Amino acid sequence: MSDAGRRETPAPARHPRDALRPALSLGDATFLVVASVIGSGIFLTPGPIANTLPHPGWIFAAWLAGGLLSLAGALANAELGAMYPHAGGDYVYLREAFHPAAGFLVGWLTFFVIYAGTIATLAAGFAGSLASFVPLGEAGTLAVAVGITVASTALNWIGVRVGARFNNATTLLKVLAIVAFVALGPFVGPGSWTNLASPAPGDGSGAIGLSSFGLALSPVLFSYLGWNATVYVASEMHVPERDVPRSLFLGLTVCAAIYLAVNAVYLYALPVTELRHVENAGQATAAVLFGSAGGRLVAAFVLASILGTLNATILVGPRIAYAMAIDGLFFRGVEQVHPRFGTPHVALLVQALVSVGLLLLLRSFPRVLDYTTFAIVLATMADTAALYALRRRQPARRRPYHAWGYPLVPALYLVANAAIAFAMLRGRPMECLTGLAIAASGLPFYLWWAARGGDSPGAPNLGPPAGV
Repeated sequence: MSDAGRRETPAPARHPRDALRPALSLGDATFLVVASVIGSGIFLTPGPIANTLPHPGWIFAAWLAGGLLSLAGALANAELGAMYPHAGGDYVYLREAFHPAAGFLVGWLTFFVIYAGTIATLAAGFAGSLASFVPLGEAGTLAVAVGITVASTALNWIGVRVGARFNNATTLLKVLAIVAFVALGPFVGPGSWTNLASPAPGDGSGAIGLSSFGLALSPVLFSYLGWNATVYVASEMHVPERDVPRSLFLGLTVCAAIYLAVNAVYLYALPVTELRHVENAGQATAAVLFGSAGGRLVAAFVLASILGTLNATILVGPRIAYAMAIDGLFFRGVEQVHPRFGTPHVALLVQALVSVGLLLLLRSFPRVLDYTTFAIVLATMADTAALYALRRRQPARRRPYHAWGYPLVPALYLVANAAIAFAMLRGRPMECLTGLAIAASGLPFYLWWAARGGDSPGAPNLGPPAGV
């Protein structure tokens, strides 16, 4: 059928069982993206990245590639999020594009691995950074990580507006502090711009291969995690069809610009030979540029930055479990919304319990990071595949935004992420296989809930079944 003869069908109505209240503006959504992205990664991952890619040019290439890959994913998610402005994000897209089982397994992976894993990573990073101020010991560090997870969960329990206001304030302060760091650092402290072109000597940096580049993209992509935060809270946005795409692009542009500028300052202050051995690049750079007091000040800022990102991640994650629960495809009771605060409080509790469990199981920051990033790559590839499937199966459905560069850009995104996934699977098999095992563990749960009539109690018919 030609475009002229094809009647456009309206966007799907709000899920009849969704009791979450619209409360988020474009500004709230954009700040949510920035807060979700800029956390501990830009401070804690540059050292490992420089160790894998000991050449400034390759380091910048990795951060730029991570930003472009995230942008390509955002183009696909912008179309999907505006098309289906519901709670749950990729769970909804995969359910509509392929089959409820596909949506469930991706939702299961996203909730239990990506979001719970990220919360555990951020909480561990916060506790580890705090240990530089107060001697905590191993048990004390773990206790702080658990405590901050519980406290942030409690904040988001009492209302999405409370969480959003806290997020807006901390994000604005975070961005202003980073801009001051980038703008003032090179003018007040010693360093050299020639460091940006000088590789580490005698390390074979000229022979860096695709495998090393793929491994370096693991911490880079972790640092960009959160660029799609608003698709999960779309049903709580005032004008999601318009503001989901805008928030994704605005937030990601701010984050990519900040990441490239901050890395330039790191390399100005620290040559690659030194950067590759530091645990906290922000703190080490500030110590060079501003003295020991500056290093401690940036260390304190890192704590605040991680806290803001932790809050944003805890706000977003429960909407995935909630979306599956209102379709009857999750643990009973998780679909409940607090009668006073209007938040998915049971889903928040489940997320907190899983995150604390991961903290007890995977205490090492790099191990949790790789476990989480591999799942991110798989989930975003599934989203992009859903874009192709929905273009073919639901060509007449209203699309407030059309993904730029379709079909070429999404195809390049799929190929690049497949290569990254392969490199990570070869280089970090245990962490990657753990994520895959958790995804597979959802299958018997799906079969159980589906057999009991999941997806039947009030779930809308949002599109034709797979294969139609």
